[in-house]
Amino acid sequence: MTPSLLMAVLASGFIYGITPGPGVLAVFGIGAARGRRAGAGFLCGHLLGDVVWCSTALIAIVGAREIGSTAFDVLGVLSGLYLFWLGLRAVRARRGSAEAPQGPARQPFWHGILFGLTNPKAYPVAVATFTALLSSRAELLHWSMLPWLIILSFVGGLLAYAILIGIVGARQVRTLYQRHELAITRLCGVMFIGFAINALVHALPGLVTNKA
Repeated sequence: MTPSLLMAVLASGFIYGITPGPGVLAVFGIGAARGRRAGAGFLCGHLLGDVVWCSTALIAIVGAREIGSTAFDVLGVLSGLYLFWLGLRAVRARRGSAEAPQGPARQPFWHGILFGLTNPKAYPVAVATFTALLSSRAELLHWSMLPWLIILSFVGGLLAYAILIGIVGARQVRTLYQRHELAITRLCGVMFIGFAINALVHALPGLVTNKA
């Protein structure tokens, strides 16, 4: 595994874990109501869902690569279009349109497990994020390295959650996030659009060449 592929998988897990979404909003809500320990419990439970969805996404990506370059390019185009749509929605978001943060939970850990496993956006976002960042290194992906890909994405997610746990209990951070939530959402939208363009740039030439 090359250093560039290693860093790309780490970055994918990190970005997937730290990008604002329902899970991040929920942990900020729980942390504000019950403190850092409850927020950490929620994230530890939520991590199980992340492992499941990221592993499934990586299996789909490596499988598409092993089937053939055309299958991977099609997956890249679909992922790019999906990320572009998510990014455009985020950039055009208006105040009050985002999902409200979740309130306190009696069992943060079990709440996190249920939340992480039942989030309908988790799998497509995981596939889209990983495909966008790994598309330029598609020729390096093989079944033999799948366990390492999963482990590296897990480490990236842990780093993201360590940062979230560190800041979730600080009231100033919570206030700052609420005050600038719209700007943060739009900034993430721009980032998603950038990932989408990257995925499309690497996937479309392959499809055009195969058709020719």
